[in-house]
Amino acid sequence: MRIVVLTGAGISAESGLTTFRDAGGLWEGHDPMQVATPEAYADDPGLVQRFYDARRAALARVEPNAAHHALARLEDALGDDLLLVTQNVDDLHERAGSRRVHHIHGRLQAAWCTGCDERHEWHGTLADEPPCPGCGASDLRPDIVWFGEVPYGMDVVEDALERCDLFVSIGTSGVVYPAAAFVHWAAGETLELNLEPSAGASDFDASRQGPATRLVPAWVDELLG
Repeated sequence: MRIVVLTGAGISAESGLTTFRDAGGLWEGHDPMQVATPEAYADDPGLVQRFYDARRAALARVEPNAAHHALARLEDALGDDLLLVTQNVDDLHERAGSRRVHHIHGRLQAAWCTGCDERHEWHGTLADEPPCPGCGASDLRPDIVWFGEVPYGMDVVEDALERCDLFVSIGTSGVVYPAAAFVHWAAGETLELNLEPSAGASDFDASRQGPATRLVPAWVDELLG
């Protein structure tokens, strides 16, 4: 069985990471337009760099939860027949043991040099304008896909969805494109596992509600028998 799993902020929230938007429409106290657009970065690069430096530091203080570990166990069983696509920029899937993780919105622990167009693993700060390890220029920015930029590797995702037997969406609002369209691109059956029904829940063949730490391990156990 070929499976494509999409994960969103809801799966990492149970590890203690703040979700993209809180009830007030803010992201850790900031309007996303202040910290998640190329224009915001051009206007105030220091603010944007400090924001992501803080998120990178917060990531080091949390651990993968039962849902992350369950998906790693599923990959152990299915191998290349599972593609794990995530909207999340954290590394909790990898720390749980998943190896085939496709980050369509980039990664917190990577920096992109806009001078030489190289990407580097990064675990420190960027606000102090460190030099690029490759070219030496102080042109590093978070390797994050901001509003108005194109998500990474969509051709890989679209191809997998067109060939999958099952598409599962976990912990995502279903309102951010292009991920919101994945359910329509999927060739096989579709399942949503979410704390509450998403904006596109009616498009799924089946939907289950509850915490990811309960729903995902139960679904994996059921699938693997």
